[in-house]
Amino acid sequence: MSVEDAVRASVSYDQLRAGDGALYWLEARPEAGGRATVTRWRPGEGRHDISPDGFDVTSRVHAYGGGSFAVAEGILWCVGSGGLYRIRRHGDPLELIDKGLFGDLTVGDGELLAVRESEQGDELVSVSLTGAPQLRALTASRGFLGAPRPGPAVLAWTAWGERDMPWDACEVWVASYASGGRIGNPRKIAGGPDESAVEPRWGPDGALYFMSDRSGWWNLYRWDGYTVEAVAPIAGECAAEPWELGYASYDFLADGRIAVVVQEGPRQRLIVIDRDGAIRAVDLPYTSIKPYLAAQGMTVGLIGSSPTAAPQVALAHLAGGDPRVEVLATSEHAEISGAQVSTPRELRVRVSGGREVLALVYPPTGSTADWRSPVIIRAHPGPTASCLLRLDWQAQFFTSRGFAVVDVDYLGSTGYGRTFRESLYGRWGLDDVDDCAAVADHLLATGRAMPGQVFIRGASAGGYTALQAVARDGPFAAATAVSAIVDPDRWAETVPRFQRAHAMRLRGGAGRVCAATVQRPVLFIHGTADEVAVAEDVRELADQLQALDTTHELLLLSDVGHYVATSSRAGAALEAELAHYRSVMAAATTGRGYSHGREW
Repeated sequence: MSVEDAVRASVSYDQLRAGDGALYWLEARPEAGGRATVTRWRPGEGRHDISPDGFDVTSRVHAYGGGSFAVAEGILWCVGSGGLYRIRRHGDPLELIDKGLFGDLTVGDGELLAVRESEQGDELVSVSLTGAPQLRALTASRGFLGAPRPGPAVLAWTAWGERDMPWDACEVWVASYASGGRIGNPRKIAGGPDESAVEPRWGPDGALYFMSDRSGWWNLYRWDGYTVEAVAPIAGECAAEPWELGYASYDFLADGRIAVVVQEGPRQRLIVIDRDGAIRAVDLPYTSIKPYLAAQGMTVGLIGSSPTAAPQVALAHLAGGDPRVEVLATSEHAEISGAQVSTPRELRVRVSGGREVLALVYPPTGSTADWRSPVIIRAHPGPTASCLLRLDWQAQFFTSRGFAVVDVDYLGSTGYGRTFRESLYGRWGLDDVDDCAAVADHLLATGRAMPGQVFIRGASAGGYTALQAVARDGPFAAATAVSAIVDPDRWAETVPRFQRAHAMRLRGGAGRVCAATVQRPVLFIHGTADEVAVAEDVRELADQLQALDTTHELLLLSDVGHYVATSSRAGAALEAELAHYRSVMAAATTGRGYSHGREW
């Protein structure tokens, strides 16, 4: 597989939603520099882009965005770098409604609801859908707001404080409200210091539904105006960690049932909850489903993938017996459809304290059962995230070149309950590194990994894990750090407002990556426009390594932000990473040493 194939196949689909008998979603295409386009699918019409050519539909609210478009009566409302826009018809000019950071766009009764962020805090705002748009602030907070969801004469929303992350402490509020009016008598329904209540939405029965982790797992609850009750308790995560606004991990079918995405470890599946609370699994060909369900009648639109199917937008028909899946869009292209791929196997490794670490092992493509190869251990970003059981063409790029790729769900990952998720706080750079090293040691001990050819790689928070892993004795021969965090204390000062609480809770473990302790070659890959982990920190560490004559390379990508993998320079990053591993392997074989200190 060529690097061009791997990049071209990395189309990203997000923010699926239904309306007007159609499905809408965002497509971020690497060949377009990662710009996101709103695409519409309607039966009999197929797919059409409805946002302006060359315009990037993206939200930077809360740094990670979300809910960046809505469609009402054929009019597209969307967010771009300049603020909130309206487009009456495809091909019409953009109308700037208001400058600022907007997200979680939601259509109400004759108005658009949204979150607007500033350094002073958040506001819930409304904009009239007709006539000259009039923007009004409904409520404000020094902290954070999300999920404005209108019901009959009532409004629900979420709120969390400046010192919290929404997966730690988030509240659901309701208040009386009529379109064009004012919020009255706000009341907290759920959430608090030890509870994350997220994704409120009004059901067809008039009750308010939401997800809460009060049981230790995000499960679905129902408030009937008087009491809160669990809808269907399950030992699994029925909501995704809310990095972005606008998630929809569940939706309502026309027959009164509720479709829900459940995550258990690295696997995600679709279930349907009957009206009596019974849970039924839906047999779909997906092991990874994004938190964007869009139900219409007895169908559910979703974004799914599996180890052998690239991410695709699909429609699951749930009427009658066996579900039928209709694929509407797929990121695979003709040159690689049907290509041989490496399928992962779950590996469980015991670590100190009797805890188990789960990893997904992708053997070299076409290998036999007794394979033995160089290994790339990948620490996922977040660290409040997880490895996902889906086709990853960038992993396949390496497995097709004789490497095994291993994704590790280290301590702090999601998919294992609240306690596991919180356990990395104050231990960052320690327990996550231990877990990755334990998986590497197991692969070496069982003869899978080749000594001196085990590498660790991570992006963002995973980049910090990778750097700390080569700053101490261990099994790793080299590290690749993409968009890496270097100094948790300084990161807490420079990180966007949304993530400051995360930085404060994580730090206190291994601390700053110290150049003097780095023992193995390092490749840094970083975008100069990264606002989450600023490039200056990586430049400084690289300069310190240069002064110490420590083997390293620095690839700075001009005008690239935090997400290198979806940028126009993704191919250059993949080629540099492959060259890095091959150079280390060649140096170990020939003894010639590794060329270092280069800045590209």
